[in-house]
Amino acid sequence: MIKYFKEDTTFNFKNKRDCNRWIKEVLNDPRIITDKVKLGDINIIFCSDNFILDINNKYLNHNYFTDIITFDYSSENIISGDLIISTDTVRENSVTYNQTFTDELHRVIIHGILHLIGYDDKNKVDKERMRTAEDRALSLRTTIFTVIGE
Repeated sequence: MIKYFKEDTTFNFKNKRDCNRWIKEVLNDPRIITDKVKLGDINIIFCSDNFILDINNKYLNHNYFTDIITFDYSSENIISGDLIISTDTVRENSVTYNQTFTDELHRVIIHGILHLIGYDDKNKVDKERMRTAEDRALSLRTTIFTVIGE
């Protein structure tokens, strides 16, 4: 089950049902996922820069802002975890990368999901593989989302 929360932000995420369908579609796409996985519990927590910085300091000993922190609780073929997403940084990155806020937010969401299924981005080869999977996942949105909005 996918649940949505917010901490220290007024951001309201719309299209939760469409996003859930999209994530499930990604999890069933053999071009993205080679092993069969089941959806466990995924919490998507939207927050402020200050909130994610506190989490980054407290749990990862990192003293910097980031767009997403993924805590993976997956076991066997059941994916579960927490995706903590700073909407402040996503908004800044959307300007930096010349993307809409929604497109950048969706990329960050699916980036976290890909981490839960085993994708990594620690080196150049892994980053390219992750980006290819993100692009493929983002292309699936056109068949899922009836209205893409904030």
